[in-house]
Amino acid sequence: MGAGHGHVLYRESDSPVHRLPPEVKIVAMVVFTLAVVATPREAFWAFGAYAVLVAAVAALARVGPRWLLSRALIELPFVLFAVALPFLGTGDRVEVLGLRLSEDGLHGAWNILAKGTLGVLASLLLAATTTTRDLIVGLDRLHCPQVLTQIATFMLRYLDVLVGEARRMRVARISRGDDPRFLWQLRGFAAGIGALFLRAFERGERVYLAMLSRGYTGRMPAVWQGEGAASAGQWLVAATVPVLAASIAATAVVLS
Repeated sequence: MGAGHGHVLYRESDSPVHRLPPEVKIVAMVVFTLAVVATPREAFWAFGAYAVLVAAVAALARVGPRWLLSRALIELPFVLFAVALPFLGTGDRVEVLGLRLSEDGLHGAWNILAKGTLGVLASLLLAATTTTRDLIVGLDRLHCPQVLTQIATFMLRYLDVLVGEARRMRVARISRGDDPRFLWQLRGFAAGIGALFLRAFERGERVYLAMLSRGYTGRMPAVWQGEGAASAGQWLVAATVPVLAASIAATAVVLS
């Protein structure tokens, strides 16, 4: 964790967005998302303005549209649900391309697609410009409950260890003639999951006791909290996007 422990979504760069402290990026993303959610679904122009803001931040962060759109496929299940709404919705019907669709369903589908996509893109931009370690540091600086930040810290620190342990257990099973592809061997797979849980629990207990013996008090090291904390100027720079988004949302609410 001390080395920055990257993740698959992080993109190494020296862009202005990457250089911002993590706490200001987290607040900016949350405020932007809340503004998008608060926007009336009939304000189509507002969602276009939000998309322009996302595109501007992506360009500033040097994150390409192809990378963003390919990772945004994570929302595909919600897209499928939204596509079904015009057919399953009730109320007045309108004809679109020869199909009788629910007007409320069309608005609901648009609402899910527009707001969900913008929220996913904003989250991807945050993940692409902030390491996992910095995300936890940012949450700690924002006074997120210590229990949550500590759990996240240990989870990320030992996730690779647990994955390696699971891989070794799988190789051991296969070397003894087990083939987890068959349904009737599900019992052995479940037993392996239970054994992995017990090993993880025991390892976590040993690590925790070792940390206590070295002076661990339940809080993140002070060097994490103090190094690179956001200045007033950085807060002002990062506030540009959420302030614009909040202005767009307020205007949309007034005009609707």
